Amino acid sequence: MKRFYKQASVGEAEGGWRVLLDGRAIKTAAGKPQIVPAKALAEALAREWADQGEDIDTASFPLRDLADFALDAVAGDRAATIAELVKYAGTDTLCYRGDEGEALHQRQLEVWEPLLCAAEERWDVYFTRISGIVHQPQPDETLARMATILEAENTFTLAALRMLVSLSASLVIGLAAIAPDADAEALWAAANLEEDWQAELWGQDAEAEARRQTRFEAFATAMRFAGLARDT
Repeated sequence: MKRFYKQASVGEAEGGWRVLLDGRAIKTAAGKPQIVPAKALAEALAREWADQGEDIDTASFPLRDLADFALDAVAGDRAATIAELVKYAGTDTLCYRGDEGEALHQRQLEVWEPLLCAAEERWDVYFTRISGIVHQPQPDETLARMATILEAENTFTLAALRMLVSLSASLVIGLAAIAPDADAEALWAAANLEEDWQAELWGQDAEAEARRQTRFEAFATAMRFAGLARDT
């Protein structure tokens, strides 16, 4: 697609801020007004448009895609998004450990246990630790509490969480990632602990490393999106 505008800017709108292309407000993929809660997020969205060359690269709008998902999907059915996220609490990767005494189990204790303990203290819940790969349910009280935590988040944060949690297979990591002082690389390393462990044992794979980097970039983008949406 050829670039059809000269200038990308932002303007106030009822309920927030929006991107203007030559003064005209853009819409979401579903045709809804793309109004976001924070000026900082609107400015970042405008930069995606401003940075385009003569031809528009539709793959270079990760923030726009998240904003559209928030408005087109999450806003229409918050309950469904929350229910999807709570499922990850029931199978959180941080709860599944190797057998006691194994070197992998020790690494999991060192990296995962502090994250789980911090989550339990912060939200007053308990997560069952599981040895092996056989599923065990988490306490109903824990799942209900996590649903309550998610219900307090806004539509844009939920959109970011959906990406963060699906990439990390962990609601605990996803929620830690939207904290203002979150360390993206440390959280991503925790999410990929078992994969990295296998790489240490058997060697690096170039294709796997490339996929890991692509996924990390998406993870970091979702963290940035959450932070921009919060920056009012």
